[in-house]
Amino acid sequence: MGTAKLNKMNIRAVVLLIVFLLLFSLLVGRVGYIQFNKTVNGQELEGIAEDRWTRKYPVEGKRGTIFDRFGDVLAEEIPSYTLVAILDKNSRNRVEDPKLTAEKLAPVVQRNVEDIERILSTGLADGRFQVELGVGTKNLSLETKREIEELQLKGITFRKEPRRYYPKQTFASHVIGYTERDMSRARMGLESSLNEYLDKEDGFIQYLSDRKGIKLPNIEEVIETPQNGFDVFLTIDSNIQMALEQIMSQVEERYEPERMMAIVADPKTGAILAMSNRPSFNPNFYEEITNYTNFTISSRFEPGSTMKMYTLAAAIEEGVYEGSELYQSGSYQIGGRRVRDHNQGLGWGKIPFDEGFQRSSNVAYSILALEKLGPDRLYYYLDRFGFRASTGIDLPNEASSLIADSYRIDAATTAFGQGSAITPIQQIQAATAIANGGKMMKPYIIDRMVNPNTGEVVTKTEPTIVGEPISSTTAKRVLELMESVVTSPAGTGKPYYIEGFEIAGKTGTAEISNPNGPGYLSGHGQYIYSFMGVAPRSNPQLIVYVAVDRPKIEIYEQGSAPVSQIFTSVMKHSLQYLNISPNARATGTQFIDEGSLIEDYVDETTLSAKAELENLGLDVHVMGTGNKIVAQVPRKGTMLLPGEKILFKTNSTTFPMPNITNWSLRDVMKLADLLELNANIIGTGFVREQSILPATEIEIGDYIVIELTLPNQMDVDVSLPVEEEEEDTKIITMD
Repeated sequence: MGTAKLNKMNIRAVVLLIVFLLLFSLLVGRVGYIQFNKTVNGQELEGIAEDRWTRKYPVEGKRGTIFDRFGDVLAEEIPSYTLVAILDKNSRNRVEDPKLTAEKLAPVVQRNVEDIERILSTGLADGRFQVELGVGTKNLSLETKREIEELQLKGITFRKEPRRYYPKQTFASHVIGYTERDMSRARMGLESSLNEYLDKEDGFIQYLSDRKGIKLPNIEEVIETPQNGFDVFLTIDSNIQMALEQIMSQVEERYEPERMMAIVADPKTGAILAMSNRPSFNPNFYEEITNYTNFTISSRFEPGSTMKMYTLAAAIEEGVYEGSELYQSGSYQIGGRRVRDHNQGLGWGKIPFDEGFQRSSNVAYSILALEKLGPDRLYYYLDRFGFRASTGIDLPNEASSLIADSYRIDAATTAFGQGSAITPIQQIQAATAIANGGKMMKPYIIDRMVNPNTGEVVTKTEPTIVGEPISSTTAKRVLELMESVVTSPAGTGKPYYIEGFEIAGKTGTAEISNPNGPGYLSGHGQYIYSFMGVAPRSNPQLIVYVAVDRPKIEIYEQGSAPVSQIFTSVMKHSLQYLNISPNARATGTQFIDEGSLIEDYVDETTLSAKAELENLGLDVHVMGTGNKIVAQVPRKGTMLLPGEKILFKTNSTTFPMPNITNWSLRDVMKLADLLELNANIIGTGFVREQSILPATEIEIGDYIVIELTLPNQMDVDVSLPVEEEEEDTKIITMD
């Protein structure tokens, strides 16, 4: 080989070596650059690797539950199901016969057969993988899901989703409010005002895996624990609330008023035991809401003669009231205006002021306001009773009052409940002073909030005295006069008398401003009828306020007909439920109870307990075939009513569904409580249909739909004494 050729080869070798070294240097440099910067073409390699090899799964939290005072669920998050139809031609489990599938599905989801068949057929023709069927197939209950599964339809499956559920249906609806079904937004009531506390925060589980998704060994998981929303316990007593809801629905059905409102409160603490409005709504079907206003909190109106309670208390406290002093009833001149009593200004001659309170004389309270107290002292006591300020109750959208105080006539009309507008909750707060020995209690409805993650009580509401407008001596005297309104032959409160109980109260009939012009509405039934009642008078345990706006009453009926039905029903039920028997006698702060209280039969033999109670005339129902009782409703210490249903749960493994036809709503809720059933109540009155047939085996937590209906005739006597009069109408005239 020649020297020239050898030199040429050496040159090529050197060139190749240089090229190789350059390429190697570039490669090393690139690798070093990538290792240092961890990016390629602007893409972060760590992020790409993390996305490819990291698995992250959400762990859902749970929205806080709302309970009543005893832990009964009022609002909760539950699983729901959306129906999905698989149409993929490559799937073994797919819909093959749209018509047959539609025919079987339609009755269960309450849809038209043709609509379902069209959706399925269109989806198949378009080559869709799956379709949803729309209305009626979303937010399905577990019971409905099981019913569809029993049809064994090919291609029909479900997607599980959380939803908000209100098991007691139309129950304190304006208090609780509602959220969208998927809980994406809280719309009203406590659901909205407490949303920051009830709302949940989802967590996650994260770990590294291989390309098949299998977790790598010896790799720690990253766990972010979900935070459940706080649980809220209300002061609402479901027993009292249910009784209120039932009678409110019956009265609404019969009298069709413009609106109704009622509050039951504990005067010792200010705790709200029940609160209801009409029109109301079922928060599970919030699309049907027609009234978004909690009238008990958010509406102000002229209260009528219930206001005389507070004018009377002020006069007694100031020492200017002499009950036996006579005055001339009928009419009373104030400047250029004349106030008249409600019997067309005829009055009842010269009568004592005590009788003026019983008869609800406007003249008597004009005299007290202007001649005895004077306007300044009258308004001073209205301030002390809290009528110029909001109560601050823990419910949203509380309205303020509007007190008329510009002219001399304003003091007179305000004293007997006209001209000034206040809210029902303000009246409740003021009434606690009269019922609680002069101490006025702030109303509240949230008892406590609990962190379910730790069990810690986050907030706890304690009873709060917000003032002492009157002395205990004055309060006692006012209660005595309020009792005479109900018991005296001259009293306007006779329809509110309950045999054997000490009922003290004051009636009210308020005029309504004419929305289409000056003045007030007129005509039979064109008023707001109300009653503020306290019981027992000698040691008040309950305050009940009821107001009914423009009921459609017959010409022979007084406005107190619908009000008294609500008041007497709820007050009597509540007193008996609280173990205050008709024969109760006050002894200081305790009561000697001569009624019958149910004993504790848990762990007793089923047959002997059943026989014992049936001998007392009670209606005993045994759940299951066990020989020993493991739970009972009503529970120990509850006042028994004649013929009341007693439910025993036995140590059985199976529980056949009883026939509950003609059961009352109260008894249905006993059954739901005992067997932890999720009851969907439709209608009011007594049971007509039940979705779980009698003798069908049921499981704890099952869903049941119960349809109620009212009897053809209500079993309430609404005829009233002819002596009763509407007390606040057409009371001011110009001379």
